[in-house]
Amino acid sequence: MEPRLEVCVDSVESALIAQEGGADRLEVCSNLIIGGTTPGVSQFKQIRNMCEIELRVLIRPRFGDFLYTDKEFQMIKEDILMFRELGADGVVAGCLKADGSLDIKRMKELRECAGTIKFTLHRAFDVCRDPYEALEEAVLLGVDTILTSGQAAVCTEGADVLKRLVSQARERIEIMAGSGVNAEVIRQVAEKAHALSFHMSGKQMEDSGMIYRKPHVSMGLPCFSEYGILRTDKKEVQKARQVLLKFSV
Repeated sequence: MEPRLEVCVDSVESALIAQEGGADRLEVCSNLIIGGTTPGVSQFKQIRNMCEIELRVLIRPRFGDFLYTDKEFQMIKEDILMFRELGADGVVAGCLKADGSLDIKRMKELRECAGTIKFTLHRAFDVCRDPYEALEEAVLLGVDTILTSGQAAVCTEGADVLKRLVSQARERIEIMAGSGVNAEVIRQVAEKAHALSFHMSGKQMEDSGMIYRKPHVSMGLPCFSEYGILRTDKKEVQKARQVLLKFSV
């Protein structure tokens, strides 16, 4: 497989920065600060109109685990159909059963909803019971990509598992390393695990343009300032791209 750099973005501004920095593909989402959720329609439409590279859309109705209620699952299916119609090149989704196994029945329904567009099994894979079994199931389901840290907090810690997954995949499915990815991490993991696909946010915290501020009033997570905005850092994407190109065959 050719080296590939995917950047996850939760704003139009970050999408444009990532494309300019050399990203091959974008994962479009909202709320990166909590791991990402399904993006807004107008957000996606703007990014689709302004970006020429491949767009895959995260379909995740909420923060937390991947054991979904019937109503949540219906939302996921409807969102896949909607973003497919809106011009997404692929979707990013996943469901588990309570016992930690991949929910094959539901995953099959989601893959059918996606139709001819690409399908990434997201990091639900990293909290499943048996990643090697789940890889084979994903191949049979017609999943195109598995986004994984090697079932670790960051992909450098999961490099041994990633190496085994890359070997097992035998190019039948793309193994995309994610979590904690930057230029140096790409160098380490590419050398150790022979991974060629990487997923990063490359985000930095920018200060708000607000002059008048009430710092003691929080609208969400009290551990984060209301006056900081996460944006993709073009230089981080460029550095990652440069390192990854060194592994081109």
